[in-house]
Amino acid sequence: MTQHKAATPPAISSDDAWALHEGRHLDPFAVLGPHHADGVRYVTCFDPGAERMMAMTESGSHPLERVVEGAAVFSGEVPGDGHYWLKGIANGSEWEFEDAFRFDTVIGELDEYLLGEGTHQRIWTVLGAHVLQHEGQYGTHFAVWAPNAQRVSVVGPFNHWDGRRHPMRRRGATGVWEIFVPNIGEGEAYKYEILGPDGTMQPLKSDPVGFGSQHPPENASIVRDISGYGWQDDAWMSERNGRNSRTAPISIYEVHLPSWRRRMEEGGRSLSYQEAAEELVSYVHDMGFTHIELLPISEFPFDGSWGYQPVGLFAPTIRHGKPHEFRNLVEAAHQKGIGLLLDWVPGHFPADPHGLGLFDGTHLYEHADPREGFHQDWNTLIYNYGRTEVSNFLVSNALYWLDEYHVDGLRVDAVASMLYRDYSRKEGEWVPNKDGGRENYEAIAMLQKANIAAYGDAPGIMTVAEESTSFPGVSRPVDAGGLGFGFKWNMGWMNDTLRYMGEEPIYRQYHHNQMTFGIHYAFTENFILPISHDEVVHGKGSMLGKMPGDEAEKFANLRAYYGFMWGHPGKKLLFMGCEFAQPQEWNHNAQLRWDLLDDPRHAGIQRLVRDLNTLYRATPALHALDCDPSGFQWIEGGDAQQSIFSWVRRSGGPDPDVAVICNMTPVERVDYRMGLPAEGRWREALNTDAGIYGGGDRGNMGAITASGDGYQGQPASSTLYLPPLSTQILIRDA
Repeated sequence: MTQHKAATPPAISSDDAWALHEGRHLDPFAVLGPHHADGVRYVTCFDPGAERMMAMTESGSHPLERVVEGAAVFSGEVPGDGHYWLKGIANGSEWEFEDAFRFDTVIGELDEYLLGEGTHQRIWTVLGAHVLQHEGQYGTHFAVWAPNAQRVSVVGPFNHWDGRRHPMRRRGATGVWEIFVPNIGEGEAYKYEILGPDGTMQPLKSDPVGFGSQHPPENASIVRDISGYGWQDDAWMSERNGRNSRTAPISIYEVHLPSWRRRMEEGGRSLSYQEAAEELVSYVHDMGFTHIELLPISEFPFDGSWGYQPVGLFAPTIRHGKPHEFRNLVEAAHQKGIGLLLDWVPGHFPADPHGLGLFDGTHLYEHADPREGFHQDWNTLIYNYGRTEVSNFLVSNALYWLDEYHVDGLRVDAVASMLYRDYSRKEGEWVPNKDGGRENYEAIAMLQKANIAAYGDAPGIMTVAEESTSFPGVSRPVDAGGLGFGFKWNMGWMNDTLRYMGEEPIYRQYHHNQMTFGIHYAFTENFILPISHDEVVHGKGSMLGKMPGDEAEKFANLRAYYGFMWGHPGKKLLFMGCEFAQPQEWNHNAQLRWDLLDDPRHAGIQRLVRDLNTLYRATPALHALDCDPSGFQWIEGGDAQQSIFSWVRRSGGPDPDVAVICNMTPVERVDYRMGLPAEGRWREALNTDAGIYGGGDRGNMGAITASGDGYQGQPASSTLYLPPLSTQILIRDA
């Protein structure tokens, strides 16, 4: 190759060179890369490892001269307008590389406009790290929102974590910075180095829209190519609207994936997404649940948060595998006819230095005032929902999981903490809204936007609110004044009924209304009855441990309670381990006690839950009108002295009615007369005292016959045997 003498372009000065060398140049793209002057192309580059630098073209090599002694900035004439690359030379070594500063922008005008406006609902298609071909070159495009930064650089092993090497291009008023880095791709670690508005260097930041992360406690983002999966779940996607509706049977198995089951022979590691696609999905299918709900899988630094303090909202946690492997889990569930829901946490985020806090040197994502921006309960930061870009970031994240991963719904955590500005705060510790009230208008608006976008973008999904107050209209459509959720957890029902079950049976007559009060508001929202992870941690005891009595009575109480729950209006949710009565509280650092299934009492509870799910799914009267008062009628809700409850469930169609009767004392009731809605034979479809469940195998020999003698407001009646601490579900034969 022919060597050409370098010429220094007029645009590069010693001040520019020193600013580049010291990492304080505020517009590096104005200086670095190719520039033209008087019809001549000049190339300027920075490489602190080089003693000499050459620009290479097909026609030859072209020396670039050091602009000023001591600064690693080289510049010179490079003839032509074709492709060039760079060669560094030092200590007898040579290396060649593409110049990141020769590439034009990637973000288009429409994306730029929407990002600047804060209305780009698919920010993950523009921001983050995207592996692509750009101007004929393979590499990764990085883009991040940091509007108040003086400089943003992408750093990683590919540039020795040196923020001077790849400073990014500012995209005008959008607050977005971008750069295309050639020849790096899948699996590359990176962070952002950000010079704040006051010139202070921030801690290295993970990518807010990164698709992958290192294994904790390491916390760099990882380039992941999430394109091109090739979904094969069209059948499920086309029919899931019917699987997630108010009239569908919905029975959810809530799972903390790291502790569901572990490979004890391999050091106690958690299952991978791929292993869960086989083992968890098969188990849930066998148990008859309709949905899996995963505790948060968005990347999080601290295992003890169970995922509820996420840092990487767009990254499935690497604890179980890569993004495509998580997709394998979702697809496996769909192929078994099971929906998959994710817990979503838009209420707060941890203050870890690599996270969103003070992201660009300012309170960008969070409120500056700790009365609005700091959660005292969890030592976390609160999103500034009133900032358009922050609200859009969260709405876009919701759509990301629904779109990219085909998840079937989002259960939104801690909604009450978002709705009220005085949540868990004393007088003087919170800032009223513009009207002087406690409602957080901005958070409410964000939740409404998220629900509108989710239901509009992903037909057939469901959103679920964990909301513990009586805030009105949580599951009412937004255009009717509601928050727009599909369902709401019925926390009141859960608290009341568990308090009742915790009473010694002799005292239950004085707490009878705790089991019946829920019906007064059961149809004000679309409710899910939740027995979640929160009920079996922090000293609350396991479900079995909550029950009074000796060991046999504890199991009988729990069986009767599960029968009551599955017979009660409302969709169902049960946390893992509760389905076989694990006696210990849940421990996130250990797997479930699967060995307990060798004990017939625990295996009996498991079989009961399986049979309850099967019956619930197969019986329209038990689910079709879960959210409609016409599907429920008390037979006897006031027999406090004997602690007996009985009611009718109806489907609203031609399907047979169902009668449920619970005896919540250890006293057997012989010849107990009960009203029924019709004469004829009533089959004992399920009896929690059956021997196969660990009970005493006492009942009504499989059926009863109702006569035309009216009783308890019903046109017919019969006498039954009620086993101690039991629930029976009767179905009228056609």
